[in-house]
Amino acid sequence: MKREIFFKDLGLRSYKEIWDLQEILLKQNVERKTTDDGRQSTVNHLLFVEHHPVYTLGKSGKEEHVLINEETLRQKGIEYFHINRGGDITFHGPQQLVGYPILDLDKFKTDLGWYLRNLEQVMIDTMAEYGLKGDRSKGETGVWIDVGIKGRERKICAMGIKCSRWITMHGFAFNVNTDLSYFDFIVPCGIQNKQVTSLQKELGHTVHMNEVKEKVKRNFEKVFDAIIL
Repeated sequence: MKREIFFKDLGLRSYKEIWDLQEILLKQNVERKTTDDGRQSTVNHLLFVEHHPVYTLGKSGKEEHVLINEETLRQKGIEYFHINRGGDITFHGPQQLVGYPILDLDKFKTDLGWYLRNLEQVMIDTMAEYGLKGDRSKGETGVWIDVGIKGRERKICAMGIKCSRWITMHGFAFNVNTDLSYFDFIVPCGIQNKQVTSLQKELGHTVHMNEVKEKVKRNFEKVFDAIIL
């Protein structure tokens, strides 16, 4: 029997608002796990959102990977949060598809490596529909292009997660028509000397966000053997 995942497209929202929403959904699921029903009563969610410009630094990230000061951040209208996911610094902004799966891995597989590889596979399969070869980079989470060509490696999808009692939060950030100039002010994911790219840059034209969302949803269902409602 396929697992059910409840989907919601939240549109363009502030980062803190959706971070708070994720915390609420995670807390509800953790509380459900303490009931007699246990994992049977937990609810799986998949949230899609675009954020107003924001940099987020993971719990193991380094402050020096933000290359501009607070005053410059304010002038450019970029928010900044030190948050509770894994990973280092990344950017979220308009025309970037951010996905937040709030999943009970007890209903899937209690293995974070498996979970991250599945998230990567969703994006790899989506890129393939656009004729692009996405790949993994050894020791680095996310999805890349031209991984094996030194100096040409470029990241198209960043990932960072948190898991509490096998309930996940945070997720992936897929550059669709993203303004890549925002990445000039950080060391993306704490990785030196590697580029960042987008679907738009790779294809040479703007891509419709709703089209990308539908492809990602369909591939998420396939990879996670689930039904998205």
